[in-house]
Amino acid sequence: MNAIEVIKSHLRESAMVKQQLARAVAPAIAEAGQRIAERVARGGKIMLCGNGGSAADSQHLAAEFTSRLRTSLERPPIAALALTTDTSFLTARSNDYGFAEVFERLVEGLGNPGDVLIGMSTSGNSDNVIRAVSRCRAKDILTVGLLGGSGGKLAGLVDLPLIVPSDNTQYIQESHIAIGHIVCELVEEALYSDKGSDFFEVCLKHDS
Repeated sequence: MNAIEVIKSHLRESAMVKQQLARAVAPAIAEAGQRIAERVARGGKIMLCGNGGSAADSQHLAAEFTSRLRTSLERPPIAALALTTDTSFLTARSNDYGFAEVFERLVEGLGNPGDVLIGMSTSGNSDNVIRAVSRCRAKDILTVGLLGGSGGKLAGLVDLPLIVPSDNTQYIQESHIAIGHIVCELVEEALYSDKGSDFFEVCLKHDS
């Protein structure tokens, strides 16, 4: 294929994954938006974690929550932080104890009952995300998994698995950002627009 064909093929296949996501996962995304909004309304914060591209996506989405997603809606900040940004902690802890427990340790220290953890893993098998999710169980922290493929081990561990129907890491990551933007928009609408709780009543009944 030449360059134009590669471009068109990638965009076409990525769009097809998102169409499949819309058909299969929209109700679960709506539920995630509702349950996150409920926790934020009660004073909970959102923590995000992942590795590599998912680490960057965690930071991207934390910024959307804390700043704002849409320029048309002025709102207060939504408390959110990416557990991937403190390089002093990450390097110190992983050097002394290993990388598998870095997010778990941060959840233990920073997480409170009523918070949310969004764990991002394209395979669903990232050890450090699995351990962070397991730590959340004992602390009444809602867990949402942005996953891909079969969902891996995390599909059975998180409260709300959002699984992108693809085995292609690029398309999974592109869809994870789309899901994150959508969830942020749902939370904004529920908490800071004039639609309020009625927004989710309509949203959760709509399954097409």
